[in-house]
Amino acid sequence: MKKIMTTLIGLASLSLLVACERPPVETTQNGFRGTAMVDVQNPRDPAAAMAYPAALPAASSDGPKAGEVYQNVQVLGDLSVGEFTRLMTAITAWVSPEQGCNYCHNPANLADDSMYTKIVSRRMIQMTQHINDDWTDHVAATGVNCYTCHRGLNVPEYIWFEEGDSTFGNSPFAGWRDGQNRPVKAVAFSTLPSDPFSMFLTSPDQPAVRLASSGPFPEPGGLTTKESEMHYALMMHYSSSLDVNCTYCHMTSSFQSWEVSTPARTRAWYGQSMVRALNADYLTPLGPVYPDNRLGPHTGDAPKAYCATCHQGQKKPLGGASAVDAYPSLVSD
Repeated sequence: MKKIMTTLIGLASLSLLVACERPPVETTQNGFRGTAMVDVQNPRDPAAAMAYPAALPAASSDGPKAGEVYQNVQVLGDLSVGEFTRLMTAITAWVSPEQGCNYCHNPANLADDSMYTKIVSRRMIQMTQHINDDWTDHVAATGVNCYTCHRGLNVPEYIWFEEGDSTFGNSPFAGWRDGQNRPVKAVAFSTLPSDPFSMFLTSPDQPAVRLASSGPFPEPGGLTTKESEMHYALMMHYSSSLDVNCTYCHMTSSFQSWEVSTPARTRAWYGQSMVRALNADYLTPLGPVYPDNRLGPHTGDAPKAYCATCHQGQKKPLGGASAVDAYPSLVSD
């Protein structure tokens, strides 16, 4: 009996530790002392080993420009033929390593714009330059390139579509789920609304993401319960996308206060603003270009981005490695 009790106590003790990181771990204080605002990193996390593919050998900027030699080069035409070929080769490896150039190009006429993938890719290059030029408050000098989101896949793994009317199955008697009780990875498998993104991440004109009141009591005319749940769902997405908890950005004694928040909260605000602008100006307008099988299953909308699209479980995409140092043409300024 004593042996059985010892075993049971041991198992119970282990059950209390399943959410803990076994040593060694690395910690960084990211808030005021005594507030337990410590960022914990596990060097054994598989995500920590992720990195950008090795850069191709540099090409000379001398010689004729791609826009002078090739037809219908609407972007990157100011690169030399060598630089242009090098970047196209890299993009192929980042986005279509199996299909090669033919994923975007008509092999009989590379200048032809009949393939939708070429139209989309051209716009994505422009979007990448826009991010690296105009959103340094979020991406800093690290920047992004195609691999940041695609990771060798034609379609990035982490994209989202609007859900539209949310019912249980096809039966009119099964009830309306009101966007909830559909645990999905995007909101950390919670029972919160599974699509807070339509409310917050499609337009710069959408309302501010602000949940906590400025005082001890709810503010008159404040958020409804449903709106509050939408906010929590979005915060769950932020947290799971970066693999951090609330104290990465917020001081728990005052979630609302910017004065005691960490610098990460400011970067997150710029990131949220960036995603809104990208979805509105680049991604949503591509809807008419896509074939039906690439559109959303519920409302036929274009695929859109959110935090997980780039971060994919890391505070800094691919560990913070530079995405543009080896490919300066992705910064148009």
